[in-house]
Amino acid sequence: MNICGYYPESINEGEGMRAVIFLSGCRHRCPGCFNPETWNFRYGEPFTPERQQEIIAEMAANPLLDGLTLAGGDPFFSAGEAAAFIRELRAVLPDFPVWIYSGYTYEELLALPGSPEMELLSLCQVLIDGRFVEALKDTTLHYRGSSNQRIIDIPASLAADEVLLWQPAVL
Repeated sequence: MNICGYYPESINEGEGMRAVIFLSGCRHRCPGCFNPETWNFRYGEPFTPERQQEIIAEMAANPLLDGLTLAGGDPFFSAGEAAAFIRELRAVLPDFPVWIYSGYTYEELLALPGSPEMELLSLCQVLIDGRFVEALKDTTLHYRGSSNQRIIDIPASLAADEVLLWQPAVL
């Protein structure tokens, strides 16, 4: 698995201050994608165990972070490896919230029980789902590019056996 970007601090890819890792590789190829170079699975740098541990150590040392966001590409095309990384992260930061972006819908991922994709989904707290649709592009939306995309509370949705949308923290 390769990564094509790492932001130690960002406020654009989820609630609060988040570390963001962009994983290489996507087969959705959404027209109008803002990051088409990330479609290539070989783009960027190898996400070696050493690099993973460096990033986990940086996150652990940063008291300003509210969580991690996995974006891409589409992390679900490297689901097994991404899940292994999150398990490593949880060994150091057990309650660190993970948001994840995917062109797949929640329902498409649920249709893969026992799969690496389902394991990855279950390790995360929030899913921004759905392919980017250029005709539905809306720059006023928080954390997503087109109005068909949803921000889903994964644990609540799994428990309720229905899609429940994420609600921002009350300030």
